[in-house]
Formats: sequence, C-alpha cells, structure tokens
Amino acid sequence: MPKTALVAGGAGFVGSHLCERLLADGYRVVAVDNYITGNRSNIEHLLADENFTLLEIDAETAESIDETFELVLHFASPASPPRYLAHPIETLHAGSTVTEALLNVARRDGARFIVASTSEVYGDPHVHPQVEEYWGNVSSTGPRSVYDEAKRYAEAITFAYRRYFETNTGVVRLFNTYGPRMDLDDGRAIPAFAKAALKNLPIPLHGDGSQTRSLCYIDDQVDGILRLAASDEPGPINIGNPHEQTLLEIAEAVIRLSGSTSTIELHPRPVDDPERRQPDITKATELLGWTPKVDVEQGLAQTIEWFRTHSS
Repeated sequence: MPKTALVAGGAGFVGSHLCERLLADGYRVVAVDNYITGNRSNIEHLLADENFTLLEIDAETAESIDETFELVLHFASPASPPRYLAHPIETLHAGSTVTEALLNVARRDGARFIVASTSEVYGDPHVHPQVEEYWGNVSSTGPRSVYDEAKRYAEAITFAYRRYFETNTGVVRLFNTYGPRMDLDDGRAIPAFAKAALKNLPIPLHGDGSQTRSLCYIDDQVDGILRLAASDEPGPINIGNPHEQTLLEIAEAVIRLSGSTSTIELHPRPVDDPERRQPDITKATELLGWTPKVDVEQGLAQTIEWFRTHSS
C-alpha cells in the first residue's frame, strides 16, 4: 500500500506543486482547500488520478477526514501581502487553529508533520544573511503582523507539540518562492512585474528598488520541503536561494526576459517592508543535502512564459 499524505492548502501555488510531486513519488494524496486564495485550476490536471482526492473543506476540520496519514503538510495560508491583508483573521487562524488541528491529525496517526513557515519571521532583519538562530525583528502590531506573527505562532505550537507530545514535526522557512501557478493578481513582486511587462505597462516598483530579495524556483523549493519531510530534522530550516538581488534588478530582468517595452514606475513603499532578504542555507546543505539548482534567469523565463500562456 502506498503511503498517504495530507496536503492542507493543496490547491494553492506551493501546495499544488507538492501534490503533483508526491503523486509522482508514489504517494496517495488527500488535498484540502477552502479556496480563500487557492484555485481549483491548479490541481485540475490531478483530479483523474485515482491516488488523488480533493476535499473542498477548511483545513481546521481535517480531524474529521476518515484516513490514516503518514505525512501531513501544512501549506494552508494566504501568503501575499494584499491577500493576507484582505483576510487578516483567516490568516491568523491558519497559523493558530488550523496548525493545531493538523498537528492533532499527525499526533493521532503518528505521522511526520511539516509546517510552512516563512522568511517573514525574521521581519526587517538586523542579521544578514538570515540564519535560523536569529530571533527576528518583527512588529506585533503593524499591518503585516497578521501573517508574520501567525507564522511565528505556528512555529511555537509545532515545537510545543514536539516537546510535549513527541509529535514528529519539522519547520521549513521558505524564501521568496516563484514559478508557474503563481496568481498573476496576488500582488507579489514577480507576478506584478510580469503582469505589467506582458502588457507593456509601467512596472510598479515600491520604494526606490534597493531593497533585496532572494528568489527560489518552485521545483527547488518543493525538493527542499520533501527532503525535510523525509528526514527526522525538526528545523527550523531555511529553504531558499542565497542569490540576493535588488528589486530593481529583478524588475529589469523581467522586462528583458519578456521582451517588454515597459518602463519602471516608483510607488510608495509599504509599511514594515523588509529591507533585505537572503537565507543562510548551511543547515539545508549539511543536514538535507539540498542546494537550489535552477538559475534565477532560467526560472524567471519559464515563469514569464507560463504567465504569457495563462493570462487573459
């Protein structure tokens, strides 16, 4: 019998790629999604697979699913600022009550549990590059706190279950994931830049463009997540590409790779927008044997082409 995995947020950007990869690896997959930010079109191509089940429910009710799982993956949360600012309470619940419900499933079944945390737990960092031991510089009251603090709480309750119940848990901190199936309208830098570039409209750049990000292609990200899942490591472990770029450099690359005539248009910078992002991936490399393989230019070209063929 194949192992069975539960993927919360399975119709989301990262979740759908995880479902696809797990099926290819021989798992039975049960995906749950309430479509707050997920999209059925992301997993439409998997519905005919006899080893794939989609449940259109809130992951908070996962304990009612009549299955026994060997792997529970928690990727159910709005992840872009416009989306989590539009759904602040649901975002906080994703980090709190949903995390607890999924931990209870893992505890009940003796399953390995992986929760998707984020580089946002570091806030606007005073340590660069960001190492897992850094506690972060995060506002608990600012507009972004609904996401940042939800993820920090999710980490805290995950470690509490590990210590108190001996649940087999792992925490992965994701950095700036991009690739096919991103929502073109979700407001993150790559889709926003690509959407404008493909229409030859001005690229919206918030701030002066000097703030940095480290882009990790979805295939690399999924590989790192599943390497953590296959290990006994508790984390937290950074999974991201240490290739740091300014947002201006990224915007210029999108214009060039899309063959666009777009110019760059500066907009006010959002409140609490982090100045720098770069993961230290020493732990991922030494403990999981993981390093990113996809060059940023190659990944951006593939992502832009996907947007070109899937935008209306």
